[in-house]
Amino acid sequence: MYSKILVPYDGSSGAERALMQAAELAKLCDSQLIVVTVYRHHSMLEASLSMVRGSLEPGGNLDETMRQTARDAADYAKSHARDAGVEKVSAFIKAGPPARTIVQMAKEKECDLIVLGSRGLGATEGYLLGSVSHKVTGLAHCPVLVV
Repeated sequence: MYSKILVPYDGSSGAERALMQAAELAKLCDSQLIVVTVYRHHSMLEASLSMVRGSLEPGGNLDETMRQTARDAADYAKSHARDAGVEKVSAFIKAGPPARTIVQMAKEKECDLIVLGSRGLGATEGYLLGSVSHKVTGLAHCPVLVV
């Protein structure tokens, strides 16, 4: 039914539910599960604010910290999927705008399903704020399952 399933993972409870749903589908269909964690490149303003807040270790780089956090999340998701019984699983990290990066990754990897979590906003709030799941459903070339 599905040969490659993409699941974006950011560590949130919605992403956790999506990961478990994608893992069940991957086992059922003997599919390859592809995990992607997307982080956003920081702006110079964010960099200056992080220096004021002192949230980085001395000599730390905000992009490197974000990349490592994304790597940790992707590794966790990959391990969790394997523990759930998925044999074919890989994990990637990407920098960029989340919705477009997810859709681009699905195209690059020739995925035939995207499973992603919802933030749980109502229809009005989601429309006004523009959730990632809403954007992905509008941009994707393949079916999208929002959990």
